[in-house]
Amino acid sequence: MLSPRGGSPVDRMGFGAMWLTGYGPARDPDAMVRLARRAVELGAGVVDTADGYGLGANEELLAKALHPYPDGVLVATKVGQVRSAERKWQPLGRPAYLRQQTELSLRRLRVDTLDLLQLHRIDPTVPVEDQLGTLAELQQEGKARHIGLSEVTADQLEAARGHARIASVQNRYNLTDREHEGVLEHCEREGIAFIPWWPLARGEHALRQGPIGRVADELGATPAQVCLAWLLRRSPVVHPIPGTKSLAHLDENMAARTVELDDRRFRELDALAPAAGK
Repeated sequence: MLSPRGGSPVDRMGFGAMWLTGYGPARDPDAMVRLARRAVELGAGVVDTADGYGLGANEELLAKALHPYPDGVLVATKVGQVRSAERKWQPLGRPAYLRQQTELSLRRLRVDTLDLLQLHRIDPTVPVEDQLGTLAELQQEGKARHIGLSEVTADQLEAARGHARIASVQNRYNLTDREHEGVLEHCEREGIAFIPWWPLARGEHALRQGPIGRVADELGATPAQVCLAWLLRRSPVVHPIPGTKSLAHLDENMAARTVELDDRRFRELDALAPAAGK
């Protein structure tokens, strides 16, 4: 499983750093530095960022907050996607660009080796062997410890594994959105970490209503904590990365590790969405 700098496996509850800056510079960088440090103090294992978050500002803020990175923290970044002038994301997987962005990420995060270098999206206009081959070369050169993928199908994952050692997959997945259930099951079989983004469905799971709210009331927890607890129980390869700009919400999210779902409640929650994408 995922481990930083050759150490023990990281805590499975992580932190999504995107909202520290959003898509531009942080409005209150000092507050966001405190937030990032608090996430690590509370035991966040994977801290997830990307070269495209704030045009590198997100990586720079994390370095300001956390460098030198404590033991037990794995900083994951992503390359291979750009945001156009129309504010639309599009993949860009040309080998020269992947190399350029990796070098910039190394510089901004102030490290010689990235803990986890993820391909933000597979570019359909570039041969997959060129994209994954470039990441594999960077790994061989000591510039990336682990290689990961984002938003892939099980077939794409297997094709990629023919060109590089894949340690993780980051796909959209949460209690009520199981489009990538089949990918998660594939990761389980192969011992690949699964990092669900949108683990709280844009905050929709924080609403105290329906079965989620009822289970939360029974356990003395919040709906968000129940949904994160479900993810942690769903599979030992799952590493949720809830993001927030609020210290209170950060504390709430990290405390989900103490919420225990019994078999009945787990099955009740599990039935809220049909499995798909197999």
